[in-house]
Amino acid sequence: MVVKFQLLCAILYLKMKLVRVFLFFLLAGFLHLEAQVADSLKYKSLDPYYFHLEYLKQDSSLFLDVRQPFEFKGKRIKDAINIPSSKELNILADTLIKNYSLFLYCSTDYRSRSAAEKLYDKGFRKLYNLEGGIVAWRKEGMPVIKGKGRRAGSRGQGKNQ
Repeated sequence: MVVKFQLLCAILYLKMKLVRVFLFFLLAGFLHLEAQVADSLKYKSLDPYYFHLEYLKQDSSLFLDVRQPFEFKGKRIKDAINIPSSKELNILADTLIKNYSLFLYCSTDYRSRSAAEKLYDKGFRKLYNLEGGIVAWRKEGMPVIKGKGRRAGSRGQGKNQ
C-alpha cells in the first residue's frame, strides 16, 4: 500500500512538472507571436491592386524601389525612385517629411519589408509594402515601364509636391 502511494505521488509529481514545462513553452510561444505582431504593425503589406489604390488615394506619396540599380533599369513602377542601399535609405529618410506615405517594393518583398522596418525606426508611420514585390505586380497585369529612372538624390520627388 505504501509503495502504491509512493508510486502515485511520483507519477503526480512528474505530471505536474510536465504541465509546467508545457506552460513554459506555451507562454514562450505567445511572447514570440506578440513580438511578430508588433513588427507587422510597422507597415501595411498590400497586394498589387490595393497597393496601387492606396497610392492613388494619398496626397503626398512616393514609390521607393529598393532593388539594385541593374534591376531598376529593367521593368519598374512609373515614378519610382531607386534607393538600393541602407546608406542611401538613411540619407533619404533624413530629407523627407515624416508624414509622407512611402510605398516600398523590391523583387519579391523581402528587401522592402526590411526597408520599411528601418524607415519606421526613423519615424515614418505611413509605410506600405508591395506584397510579393514587382513579381506579383507584373503577374497582376499592373503597369510597368522600362528604362532609366530617378535614383536617390536626383531632383523631383513623388506627386503633389
